[in-house]
Amino acid sequence: MGHHHHHQHHHDAPYADEAVPDTELRPGDLARRRFLQRLGLVGAAATGVGMLATPASAGQGHRPHTPDPRRLRWLAGDHHVHTQSSYDAMHTVAQQVTAGRGNGLDWMVITDHGHVAHEKFAVEQTYADVLKARRANPRMLLWQGLEWNVPSGEHATVFFDAARDELAALRAFEKLFDGNINGTNHTSPENEATALAGLRWMSGQIDRGVIDSALMIANHPSRNGRYSPHEFRNYRDTAPHIAVGMEGSPGAQNDGGHRGGYGNAPGTDSWNGWPSESYRTFGGFDWMTARLGGLWDAMLAEGRGWWITSNSDIHSANGSTLTSPTVPDGWYDAHGRYPDPVDTGVPQRYADFWPGQFSRTVVGAATHDFRGVMDAIRQGRVWVAMGGLLDDLDVQVHGEGGGHPATLGGRVTVRRGANVTVRITARLATRPNAVGDIPRLARLDLIRGAVTGRAADRDGFTNPQVSVVESFTPRRHETVLRVEHRFRNVREPFYLRLRGTDGKRSNGLEPMMDVQGAAAPWDDLWCYANPVFVDVR
Repeated sequence: MGHHHHHQHHHDAPYADEAVPDTELRPGDLARRRFLQRLGLVGAAATGVGMLATPASAGQGHRPHTPDPRRLRWLAGDHHVHTQSSYDAMHTVAQQVTAGRGNGLDWMVITDHGHVAHEKFAVEQTYADVLKARRANPRMLLWQGLEWNVPSGEHATVFFDAARDELAALRAFEKLFDGNINGTNHTSPENEATALAGLRWMSGQIDRGVIDSALMIANHPSRNGRYSPHEFRNYRDTAPHIAVGMEGSPGAQNDGGHRGGYGNAPGTDSWNGWPSESYRTFGGFDWMTARLGGLWDAMLAEGRGWWITSNSDIHSANGSTLTSPTVPDGWYDAHGRYPDPVDTGVPQRYADFWPGQFSRTVVGAATHDFRGVMDAIRQGRVWVAMGGLLDDLDVQVHGEGGGHPATLGGRVTVRRGANVTVRITARLATRPNAVGDIPRLARLDLIRGAVTGRAADRDGFTNPQVSVVESFTPRRHETVLRVEHRFRNVREPFYLRLRGTDGKRSNGLEPMMDVQGAAAPWDDLWCYANPVFVDVR
């Protein structure tokens, strides 16, 4: 079980450096260069490989404009959706988009698995389907992304806002940096360096104007123990405008009572610092997010964003009457996608919910467009909820001394000794969810965590200075919960964040570990919001 080094490495990519003649390249590197040349993506700048581990340009050119939170549009979406172009999924792009729209989603990302056959055949086929779905659903913001097999890590959503050719950039990224394609999945220092080179490559594309922006979100982070704390810190340091966070709760919440497929034990590629309970979900949320003072809080203690999301990770929708057609062995490898699913007329039991049916990621966008959603995720203006537990959430944090308030992902700065006021408006569910229940928020917790600066231990995953400072309980027939909390005489920087529950399963205030083989997702609903930082001068 590796993952013990702490140093960042520069990735050697001679195929991308035009100063290296063709004759000095190994055959595989020469093929990579030819591929990039065909796409018009060659040169050291094209790969970003020549850039520093923490590219100055990446940090500077992407200083976000902070919009007034009172003018935001809150748009619900799903960044982890599979289609028939994944080796283990079946629905068409059109079926996924129709379902997402029907469940009230405003944006979606198609994220088929990185795979040799996917890169070879499916990228173009899927793109044609995406363009068709965009035309048929003009209000739905639809991306074609990728579920990246992160070298030395696990899976991650990657997607671009492309200035010119999103297809070429996506294909090039998958071919150059996907662990399945390049045999870099296993845990090693060299493969960790390849993942960072992939982030620098995307950063380089942004600097060249080939793509406008890119995002990476780590998927089901604790499921197999593959991500180590230092890898998350390295991703964020290398490309803070691209590697922005992780799934707070995984998809596949109907997975045979395992919620997200979290029924595993450490393997040969797992980081050996994780405790056994980290391989389980708590109220359907990943242990890194659900554990008070755990990995998420340790990242936030550094005073920088590391945001959480939620999604369906849909491969096959539970209750759907569709099933995969029977195909000969080797079909996927030869075609990069399966034929359209066939209708059996009989509801099937599957591990996944349709996009937006159970989990939602709601983002505060300044504009209703691709850039608006990506900027909202990048800046942490995100809250997530399961099972329709909340209709709407508004958080405004006011520091003494004026200025407009901060909302999720934002920051306020106050003088030492000043007060900070948090105003929360939560609109409770009034309509039945997908199983016919009107869920009831039993409690909303306001959590405070200390900001202590950069971690001395890159593999540290605790923040002991975290606590629930106040819990709010809606009155019996209340449909809008309006509450306020004042932090008085603030002396040190901190962050605050929210979480809520239907209260059906908890250990005191804390979520309980889901019961293996018997988890009932609709009977244990939670919501979480990203933090607001308070800086003290």
